[in-house]
Amino acid sequence: MSKAESKKQQMAAGAALAAKRGEQPESSLRGASKEMVKSMSEKELREMASAKRKDLPTRGSKDDAKD
Repeated sequence: MSKAESKKQQMAAGAALAAKRGEQPESSLRGASKEMVKSMSEKELREMASAKRKDLPTRGSKDDAKD
């Protein structure tokens, strides 16, 4: 995985990273962040969460999901 493609994805990665580090309980996670904490390494989550939110769309486009 690389940088986040949307603000929502970046926020989910940040929440998953906090849970992975033990800064918040995994039970507080929902949706994508719950799956991310299980399937991604701390390094992958850190890279995704570090994306600059200013340049990201609120949500990813549906065209991107088909690739």
